[in-house]
Amino acid sequence: MVRFYVLATLIGLGAVTLMAAVIGGPGWWFLVAIVVALVALGIYDLVQKRHSILRNYPVIGHMRFLLEGIRPELQQYFIERNYDGRPYDRDTRSTIYARAKGTNEEQPFGTERDVNEIGYEYLVHSTAPRPVATEVPRVLIGGPDCRAPYEMALLNVSAMSFGALSANALQALNRGAAKGGFAHDTGEGGISPYHRQGGDLVWEIGSGYFGTRTKDGDFDPDQFRDKVADDQIKMISLKLSQGAKPGLGGVLPGAKVTAEIAAARGVPKGEKCVSPPYHKVFSTPRELVLFIARMRELAGGKPTGFKLCVGSRTDVLAICKAMVAEGITPDFIVVDGAEGGTGAAPQEYEDHIGTPLTEGLLTVHNALVGVGLRDRVKVGASGKVATGVDIVKRILQGADYTNAARAMMMATGCIQAQTCHTNTCPVGVATQDPRRMRALDVTDKTDRVANYQRETVQQAMQVIASMGLDGPHQLEPRMLRRRIDHTRTESYAELFDHLTSGQLLGSVHDLPEDWARDWVQADPDVFKP
Repeated sequence: MVRFYVLATLIGLGAVTLMAAVIGGPGWWFLVAIVVALVALGIYDLVQKRHSILRNYPVIGHMRFLLEGIRPELQQYFIERNYDGRPYDRDTRSTIYARAKGTNEEQPFGTERDVNEIGYEYLVHSTAPRPVATEVPRVLIGGPDCRAPYEMALLNVSAMSFGALSANALQALNRGAAKGGFAHDTGEGGISPYHRQGGDLVWEIGSGYFGTRTKDGDFDPDQFRDKVADDQIKMISLKLSQGAKPGLGGVLPGAKVTAEIAAARGVPKGEKCVSPPYHKVFSTPRELVLFIARMRELAGGKPTGFKLCVGSRTDVLAICKAMVAEGITPDFIVVDGAEGGTGAAPQEYEDHIGTPLTEGLLTVHNALVGVGLRDRVKVGASGKVATGVDIVKRILQGADYTNAARAMMMATGCIQAQTCHTNTCPVGVATQDPRRMRALDVTDKTDRVANYQRETVQQAMQVIASMGLDGPHQLEPRMLRRRIDHTRTESYAELFDHLTSGQLLGSVHDLPEDWARDWVQADPDVFKP
């Protein structure tokens, strides 16, 4: 009955308006136009069959869709508290923006967080802090088979492809990397002209082998050898999986494959571009390790490694067994957490698949320690790294350096509108629309990217000094504590099993029970489900 009352009301308003028109009041034609439009809309709502709510509530039912459309903005700006927004809370976003702009980021009146909440974590400071190191340390990446080691910064730009990000955003990121002296991962979409702004590149190669593929989509070793000789390319990263959608490939519709994207990826313009969920060049842990060695040789000895979101610990141990059996190690492994990911993915994958960064990082670190290869392989961490404390925590948990994606996007102006996959990014960061892209000033955002990276690393060094340490190399798991219940906290040394060097190569009986089980099941010639 409601819909008929609404329609009757509209018709009544129309009649009153028409009477006003007959009397000849000022602006009568405007009122008539509005009422006629509303009546027409009401009739359309009654007869259409797509939206049930509009059939029952003509005209006023549109308010539901309007409010639903602006719900994220209402939530972000008017409802959420400073510390409970997702994926990044307002405090974190404000910190990123302040550091990028070089403005005061200090906060008054103490923390708003519940420090007695179960799961709350804190770093253990020292009663005798140290002076902050005058020189920020760098991480030398390159094992015994590497002939061109690279010094990596503590915080770098994580993998984001051209196509996912705009040309202007990539230029700002790469120029910022050049200005600040840190690395920029290309993402798996190939190397575009917008990556060529002077910043050091980590060339990421995914299962689509974009930029180094044959017409059939296989890896092209000759093309790879020619391109990787470029001095701007410092390292090569083979992507096995990523945090947002581990075990899932991707498809770029033909309509989005522009001439520039086609050139960067080495695919035909206007044709659907497929990145499969699996690699063609290997199918076992041993084949993976051998392919890494082949890529490194083709690259003239440049540091070569792989990135993955950890799934089964058995598979990680199988890769380590293959390293031991072949005497081959990657120069680095980047661990991507399930909480990471700038790319769009199905909700099921974003919420329920993949190992979070803490567990994944501890797994890879301890596996390498357990087979006695940790000193040959550097470990990077990516997945919601945004602040100096994030850097400290990840190094403490087993990383040597960190990468950031969304935080770097925010440094270029991202406002977490979460419309990256719609090509309607309001600030020109994640779009290929030239009109939207022009909002991003490359010169200004270059400075912001460099500022953000420098200030965040400097804050990490300040925190390390407050812990009574001279540098990141002294960080240990015992220095990070987590509240277990309302009366007890435990350190990361107590919460997790930590292996000693070569322990996995000894007696199985000397291993923690769960590590022993997984080590026995691990096979260098099989990836097990």
